[in-house]
Amino acid sequence: MSEHSTPAPETTVRLQKALANAGVASRRVAEEMIVAGRVRVNGQVVTELGSRVDVESDLVDVDGTAIQFDQSKRYVMLNKPTGVVSSMRDERGRPDLRPFTKNWPERLYNVGRLDADTSGLLVLTNDGELAHVLAHPSFGVTKVYLARVRGRVTPATIARLTRGIELEDGPIKADKARLKDASKDASLVELTLHSGRNRIVRRMMAEVGHPVTELVRRQFGPLHLGTLPVGKTRELTKIERGALLTLSRQTDQENQ
Repeated sequence: MSEHSTPAPETTVRLQKALANAGVASRRVAEEMIVAGRVRVNGQVVTELGSRVDVESDLVDVDGTAIQFDQSKRYVMLNKPTGVVSSMRDERGRPDLRPFTKNWPERLYNVGRLDADTSGLLVLTNDGELAHVLAHPSFGVTKVYLARVRGRVTPATIARLTRGIELEDGPIKADKARLKDASKDASLVELTLHSGRNRIVRRMMAEVGHPVTELVRRQFGPLHLGTLPVGKTRELTKIERGALLTLSRQTDQENQ
């Protein structure tokens, strides 16, 4: 090594220190977790306190929940309003997602898309790897939608949605369908789907004779919209981040 060359950065640290730095617990409590067999590194239980991990490449979980060591990663939930396109810059000049990212110094991007006329839960992050896994249709992340539709939906129609219907791009069925409310003129239907197909809820409901008049995504994987107001953002909690990372890692491994 020449006198001018710089050594490679040291990315391996003691496991209990890595857990403490990630905000999982104090170092002493982290040591107790390790000894109790609650911590896995790359899928293997580690109980030795002297164990070291590479925080850039090793995958660590505690009680089955993934741990994120990279503190530069940001995960934000947005309750997207209608009329906003799921893009950081719209070529046609329509309202986009940029105003909702200005409070964070990182360059955030949306995980997947919601139609301009659909509101609800959208994840914004600078974690490109996670965004790819969660957004790609082949990974089939579950989403829950609440649809207000025209006409009175019957139990027979709900059964048809879960049994399966034929669309122009192939068959589709809801994982779950529930009738939340119904009157003569309008009904409220909750649909759970893992399909990533374009405008799928609207097309399904139109196919069974009940066009959608209002659509909200209430859930994305382990994340719930809860009481977050329309147009507002918040950072994911530590528990939500862990659940999202766990889903991402599981899904990635299953599809390798």
